[in-house]
Amino acid sequence: MSIIHAMESRLAVLAPSHLDIHDDSAAHAGHAGAGAGGHYDLLIVSAAFSGKNRVQRQRLVYQALGDLMQNGIHALAMRTLTPEEI
Repeated sequence: MSIIHAMESRLAVLAPSHLDIHDDSAAHAGHAGAGAGGHYDLLIVSAAFSGKNRVQRQRLVYQALGDLMQNGIHALAMRTLTPEEI
């Protein structure tokens, strides 16, 4: 299973109405630590984020991704929105 597919599967717990994951790993090849996992850009829209601040939203994402953050993902840029914010 690819890392992106694994991310999609795990993020399903947040019932996203929109999910876009872009692999930016090639742009970071060669820098220190780049071999330990990929670089990803995430846009996720979910009602689960309603009433939560940015840090709380990011914690939900990190919790859903679990061990992928230590094994497979080196860096993750994320935008977390509610359906009302798009």
